[in-house]
Amino acid sequence: MKQILIVALFSVLLFTNAVGQGCSDAGFCTMGAMKPDQPFNKKLNLQLRSMEISFYRGTTTMTPVVYVANADLNFSLNDKTSFQVKLPYQSVQGKLANTSGVGDISLCITRNIASGNSFDLNVSLGGKIPTNHSNKEVDGRPLPMYYQTSLGTYDLISGMSLISRKWLLATGIQIPLNENKNQFVWGAWSGTDEESYVLGYHRARNLRRGIDVMLRVERNFRFSRFNFSLGLLPIYRVTKDEIDLPPAASPQRVEGKGLAMSGIFTTGYSFNTRNAVRLLLGHKIVQRDFNPDGLTRNFVSTVSYVYRF
Repeated sequence: MKQILIVALFSVLLFTNAVGQGCSDAGFCTMGAMKPDQPFNKKLNLQLRSMEISFYRGTTTMTPVVYVANADLNFSLNDKTSFQVKLPYQSVQGKLANTSGVGDISLCITRNIASGNSFDLNVSLGGKIPTNHSNKEVDGRPLPMYYQTSLGTYDLISGMSLISRKWLLATGIQIPLNENKNQFVWGAWSGTDEESYVLGYHRARNLRRGIDVMLRVERNFRFSRFNFSLGLLPIYRVTKDEIDLPPAASPQRVEGKGLAMSGIFTTGYSFNTRNAVRLLLGHKIVQRDFNPDGLTRNFVSTVSYVYRF
């Protein structure tokens, strides 16, 4: 009970005093071995097949608020290997426009490569498939990446995790394979009522995101039906973003490298071995100053229902 009170106090301090944005990675922190709050129970034969329906809300550093309904499907290929598909539908509401559409599709294979009485070691390989070119417009004017429902790139993703009853340690890398077709520059909004407002968005013409590397450190507290966890999620952009800035005819490397780190809190309740609910809250502690990809968040919350079969 003393440990629970200490953790509860720490979580309150973390989410009331932290400043910045929420879990703002480009998708890989919820894929395969990199997912938060992964189950660990050697006494129960947890089935690898599951369906998770989640509802996400993220506030940004500008006016857009991002909503995502996501279907996360996991299928067992054998006792050690599973296949994951994520199918999101995204809606954005902001000062410049309201947009909506199917988000990027995630595919991932995860395999257990080592297992003992007190740990599991898993590896994942996957990717993301864009559902549009990130080129949504309003009245013929290109919108910033905040308003796009797709990142517009094919991404390669891999990672691994070490899980015990108390700890989850995971790392991963996400490599964009192409540039998108976003055409947002400030000049496109010259002469409009929003001209001064759009200067707060970073330009993203033909954006090619840099490579991201993540590390998840999570402390879990597990009981028979109830569990909760506290964690840190640092994501480091190891290469600079690239955009085309007129009148330049070739890509310009721009500042985008650096660390973004979030504090993550999760709590869940299992009704039985098949049905469970989960709440995730994320708040940024450190953020990058330059974010043309529109992934900055002040705070995120996700409510999920999990069904195992």
